[in-house]
Amino acid sequence: MNRPTFIVYVDDAEHASPLLASLATSFEATGPRWLLVACAPRVTHRASKWASHRTRENWRNQWADKLFAQLAPSLQCANAPAPADVTQLLARQPLPELLAELQQAYGQVQVVDARRPKREAPAPQQQQRWGPSGLIAGMGSLLAWMMEEAMV
Repeated sequence: MNRPTFIVYVDDAEHASPLLASLATSFEATGPRWLLVACAPRVTHRASKWASHRTRENWRNQWADKLFAQLAPSLQCANAPAPADVTQLLARQPLPELLAELQQAYGQVQVVDARRPKREAPAPQQQQRWGPSGLIAGMGSLLAWMMEEAMV
């Protein structure tokens, strides 16, 4: 029997736990292999100037360990005959490159993106009532009215 392999991209345990739990119960009979890929948040430019490479890597590793500890119970089913086969990875390269490597190593895989969606772009502000062209037209009419009044 060919076991399905799932690559799951995660960045937030609270967001991903319900999805992982439902996937685990849906596929518990087939005994899938789970490849959890932690996608650490980006370090801001300001923080990266002050923190060494080793410090940033240590922070990413600690962050991933904490994330995996929170997600592990989501993949364990109570009715499963054996514990789930879970491999934990920390993404250290762009995801398309990592995906290509994992597909070479594991063959046919299914990708699940369980990352928290990014905030949507703010709605564009409504156009002001008097834009530059309206302001110029208003000033022109005011000037014309004042000239007319001065001529009378």
